[in-house]
Amino acid sequence: MGRNLKVICFLIFASFIGLAGCSQPIAEKAGTEEKVIEQDDKAVSEDGEKEKETAEQEEEKAQPIVVNVIEPTTQEVIRSLTPVKMGYGSDNEKFKAELAKWAQELARGNEATPGYDQRMIPDKLGPDGQVIKGSPLIILEEAELVESIFHASEKGGNVELPLYVTASGYEFNDAAQLGEVIVGKYTTYFNGGVAGRTKNIELSAEAINNVILGLGDVFSFNTTVGPSDEAHGYQPAEEIVNKKLVMGIGGGICQTSSTLYNAVDVLGVGYVEKHHHSLSVGYVPEGRDATVSYGGKDFRFENTTGVPLLLKAIVGKGSLTVEVRTSKEYEAQMKKGI
Repeated sequence: MGRNLKVICFLIFASFIGLAGCSQPIAEKAGTEEKVIEQDDKAVSEDGEKEKETAEQEEEKAQPIVVNVIEPTTQEVIRSLTPVKMGYGSDNEKFKAELAKWAQELARGNEATPGYDQRMIPDKLGPDGQVIKGSPLIILEEAELVESIFHASEKGGNVELPLYVTASGYEFNDAAQLGEVIVGKYTTYFNGGVAGRTKNIELSAEAINNVILGLGDVFSFNTTVGPSDEAHGYQPAEEIVNKKLVMGIGGGICQTSSTLYNAVDVLGVGYVEKHHHSLSVGYVPEGRDATVSYGGKDFRFENTTGVPLLLKAIVGKGSLTVEVRTSKEYEAQMKKGI
């Protein structure tokens, strides 16, 4: 009996050893299967990322390239262009021509919208001797805008409008001395008994009186004087239209522009725009007139004398005198015209 019990115990002990030996390969097999599953999951994840990246790249390629044109002062997008739809890459000449047309409209404006280009309104000396600020010259460089958009059209992006702002070319501290010396002067005469014409000469003369012209400034009679209409106090008077004397609002302002022309003509100024009347006028010799019409013909000149100038316009009893002045210091530096 005792012997049989020993045999039974031995068999039980041996079975435990066998079970322990079998459990190790089973555990190893399970671990291997888990690693395979993890690797498969990782591979699936990587494949998914690659597919997503490829899809994003294809979507990006499918979207057209866009060039945004930015207004530099506000940083607002004024237009988004799709170059390929406008001929970029297929007909670059057509593309550039369309850009040039748009740039010109932006710069010069149309009937509904003013352009970015703005003529300078010169500063003036006030009655108290203080400077009354005008506004600077603003130019949108059309050709530069076209080239900037064209170069950006390959990859897209933002292009700022190339706006150039030029202030008047004089030193603020010099303003008070600019009236010291007369370097140019001219006087014309009119019938002071004609109320309308006299009033129009007075208003236009006052508009150009005490105007400061810095180095390189371009003076525009129409921009400086403004509209010669009833809303601005101008009255009916005779004027020349198509070789005929007719009544019109603002008749007489051409005497102011012509007197100014003869006053500055003795100096080294450069003429930008100047027109003659279709008939001779009595207040200046033939060919010495400068006709103007707001919104049309203008009298414009550039101060190329090398020094800042001050305009004075004095209306007397039947006379108009325009003087061009500067400081004593600047007088010697002036380039006299021929």
